[in-house]
Amino acid sequence: MSFLWFVSLLSLVCGTFPLGFGKNVSSRPSVVNIGAILSHNSTIGRVATIAIEEAVKDVNADPSILPGTNLWLQMQNSNCSGFLGMVEVLQLMENKTVAIIGPQSSVVAHISSQVATEFQVPLVSFSATDPTLSALQFPFFVRAAQSDLFQMTAVAEIVEHYLWKEVIAIYVDDDYGWNGIATLGDKLAERRCKITYKVGISPDSVDNRAQVMDQLVKVALMESRVMVLHVNPKLGTLVFSVAKYLQMVGNGYVWIATDWLTSLLDSVVPFPFENMESMQGVLSLRQHTAESDKKRAFLSRWNKLTGGSLGLNTYGLYAYDSVWMVAHAIDKFFSQGGVVTHSNDSKLHFSESGDLHLEAMTIFDGGNRVLNNILESDFVGLTGAIKFDLDRSLIHPAYDIINVIGTGSRRVGYWSNYSGLSIDAPELLYSKPANRSHANQKLYEVIWPGNTIEQPRGWVFPNNGKLLKIGVPLRVSYKEFVSKIKGTENFQGFCIDVFTAAVNLLPYAVPHEFIAFGDSHHNPNYTDLVYGITTGKFDAVVGDIAIVTSRTRLVDFTLPYTASGLVVVAPFKKRNTGAWAFLHPFSPAMWMVTASFFFFIGIVVWILEHRTNDEFRGPPKRQCITILWFSFSTLFFAHKENTISTLGRLVLIIWLFVVLIVNSSYTASLTSILTVQQLYFPITGIETLREGGEPIGFQVGSFAERYLREELNISKSRLIALGSPEEYARALDLGPDKEGGVAAIVDELLYVESFLSRQCSFRVVGQEFTKSGWGFAFPRDSPLAIDLSTAILQLSENGDLQRIHDKWLAKSACTMENAELESDRLQLKSFWGLFLICGIVCFIALAIYCFQIIRQLYHTETEEPDLSSSSGSHSNRLRRIISLLDEKKESSKRGSKRRKVEKSSENDKVDDHLGVDP
Repeated sequence: MSFLWFVSLLSLVCGTFPLGFGKNVSSRPSVVNIGAILSHNSTIGRVATIAIEEAVKDVNADPSILPGTNLWLQMQNSNCSGFLGMVEVLQLMENKTVAIIGPQSSVVAHISSQVATEFQVPLVSFSATDPTLSALQFPFFVRAAQSDLFQMTAVAEIVEHYLWKEVIAIYVDDDYGWNGIATLGDKLAERRCKITYKVGISPDSVDNRAQVMDQLVKVALMESRVMVLHVNPKLGTLVFSVAKYLQMVGNGYVWIATDWLTSLLDSVVPFPFENMESMQGVLSLRQHTAESDKKRAFLSRWNKLTGGSLGLNTYGLYAYDSVWMVAHAIDKFFSQGGVVTHSNDSKLHFSESGDLHLEAMTIFDGGNRVLNNILESDFVGLTGAIKFDLDRSLIHPAYDIINVIGTGSRRVGYWSNYSGLSIDAPELLYSKPANRSHANQKLYEVIWPGNTIEQPRGWVFPNNGKLLKIGVPLRVSYKEFVSKIKGTENFQGFCIDVFTAAVNLLPYAVPHEFIAFGDSHHNPNYTDLVYGITTGKFDAVVGDIAIVTSRTRLVDFTLPYTASGLVVVAPFKKRNTGAWAFLHPFSPAMWMVTASFFFFIGIVVWILEHRTNDEFRGPPKRQCITILWFSFSTLFFAHKENTISTLGRLVLIIWLFVVLIVNSSYTASLTSILTVQQLYFPITGIETLREGGEPIGFQVGSFAERYLREELNISKSRLIALGSPEEYARALDLGPDKEGGVAAIVDELLYVESFLSRQCSFRVVGQEFTKSGWGFAFPRDSPLAIDLSTAILQLSENGDLQRIHDKWLAKSACTMENAELESDRLQLKSFWGLFLICGIVCFIALAIYCFQIIRQLYHTETEEPDLSSSSGSHSNRLRRIISLLDEKKESSKRGSKRRKVEKSSENDKVDDHLGVDP
């Protein structure tokens, strides 16, 4: 009896004075209700059920979390039904539930999240991966796994990595399938890829094999061979079984399954051989979980629990961590002083509620605080670091890329949102700078369907008996490029031969038929021909199709198989020599400089020879005549005046060399002008043609008309359409002054070369003012355009392209050797070096001469001091310099003799003065 009193007293003391098991232990309830909404009959549901139960046991057994409080778990089976899921959530609301693990299905999550928001109860889903389950629409929904937004990004990057452009999407026809494939379409579009065909399969088709077969038969008739399968495990198994029956899992096919397949492979032990056989070579994704001791220990524990009959998939790991996430949040809620209370929802109070008992469902008052605690989670679980980013997504989203082969699977790489595709685990990359360069995107070798390591091309021509419809222009001129063979539906010509040769190089057959486009009377409009691809009239266009900007916005072109740009063709006129032909050899600048140097050299030589040479002395009039005569007579080397001074002779030698070169050049140029007929072009290029007002011709159907109007702003009234080479010649001969005539024609170079090979009265003037080429047109992102581009490169490298060109396109008969050429005038730039040397020599000679004069003047003033004193003024010194320049300088012998005569005369004067007889 005393023992009972002791126990009661101890209980009272423990209740009054907490023993320190945790904060606010006394205010914590002994039990907290949580719920779980699963599909018990599904693969993921069976695994998640065990994982959640084990997590609840571990939480309740751990004294460090929720001390004194146990989690009470109530599981509900939604069977992946939205209606049943809503009912199960409502039942959990009656039991004062504070958090719900799940729902498992994305379909159920859409409805359940609305109910949870109304009652402010957090939903923590470990497997609802629908990317449209956003926090904005469903604030109480928390995704404790990776969103399909990241999974579809991974699929898109795999498609881009293998250079595929088109995929076919096969999906389950519900919220999970629709939204996942819609996200895939967006991610593919970002990489210039696309979904060409979508196949939605009803979830109820699991037991209807015929319906699935009907859908896959349609897929087999499509061009693309890259399949993305986004379904549930049961439906996916059926799809692969039917695909194997239809021989759609062999060579050339690519199957990419989302993570439903890896969940199935990891869970079902052993996996049925007949199912595994239909999945050989398939690529799949698995949500990546980091390796750790905790994960390995739980896996060992799992095997003991299940006896090896049920495998553990990643959704089971996320389900386990979800329970701990909720437990940590509730524990923090109690630590914050929170109390589990509920209040009635005024919206559910009706005067007559019938049998629904809606008044029993209440709002969890602490729901927002628990939700915030969940979003602030920061711990390490079985799946790795559990932490949310600002978008309420788990940090570090990553996937394993799995290749199904043999009786199991192997990992060929990883995808992470941090660095893309890699063969290194994401944990090793997080410590390094992000590198998404193309060279860094790597995967190990894949065994593809058909047990081959050769990468599938990803598309084929559909095996439905249809031929590729190829539009071909029905030309009425320049038929060497494209022409229809009379009496048949076949075509021939340069363009057709190039296309045929390229197709023959492809590793597969291209069944096709040519369809003529045009009325047989006029060349068709090539832009309309290309537009036929976008309307579905043609599958491709082959011919002399110029690759221009406006057309590349509609279709894709192959690489150009020949270059061709716009040029101007104009007639030329023969220019007669005339009476003033002798002036043509030199340009005006050359004439002016040459004449100036004649005067300059004459003056320089006169200065250097004036003091010493009697021929350069005399009256001023005579000296001017001498300068003019001497300078111009050097042109014919007929100058009679001799040069005595060394400097004069140096200047004359250099000048005679210049005269020799100029004279020879003039003679050669004049001979050419008088013997070779000159050609005169009134139009020199596109600029002069645009600035004038003359009419301009263009070929019917060519893009030249649009270019002239839109790019060069030439009035449409000036443009005249011409349909044949004969019309070209007739219009050019008439000229711009007559009706129907043109000043010039603007057309593509290849047409012009063909035209000039038969017409020698016209020439290409100016430069090619656009750069383009001819290619074959295909629909946007057509893989055939890529393969044909490669084939065209091969034709160019092996010389076949040139041989086809030589076969159809003859060289011009009007070659440059036979043409009458225009002789260019000699320009000053060809002789400026000679004139520069001559000028430098003249200035050096003048400088030396001036130095000698100054030196002589200095010595004269030194020897005659009386003169020096009297010449203090500048005017006297200037007169002395001029006198010295004009003074005749005697040679040394003549100077001594003259001094003797002067001395003798002086002696005679003295004798006469003294009266002495000599």
